[in-house]
Amino acid sequence: MTKKDPFVINRLKSIGYAFKGALLLLKTEASIKIQFAIALIVTFIGFYYEISSTEWMIQLLCIGVVMSVEGVNTAIEAIADFIHPEHHNKIGLIKDIAAGAVFIASIFAIIVGFIIYIPKIF
Repeated sequence: MTKKDPFVINRLKSIGYAFKGALLLLKTEASIKIQFAIALIVTFIGFYYEISSTEWMIQLLCIGVVMSVEGVNTAIEAIADFIHPEHHNKIGLIKDIAAGAVFIASIFAIIVGFIIYIPKIF
């Protein structure tokens, strides 16, 4: 029987793995790089237009949701490619559905951005 690490040590290891995964996404995935750049741009715009605390919370939530869903999409695609490397209609459908989730999150994030910034710009 192997000795288990204490709870806190396991949680710290989990945080380390999650951080490694986030960095891996940022280093290797073009779509995350684009979304991260957009996140930086809207963050600077938020400071410029001095958006409210509530607007910041909503904006940051949108950024987090879009980037998180993109990470899940990337993981689903990697699993699908691992399981069935050659083209398969069902795998293609699964990948399309995962990409659709990112699309939906992105569209709603854009709408939120319009709601926050259009009144400030005009």
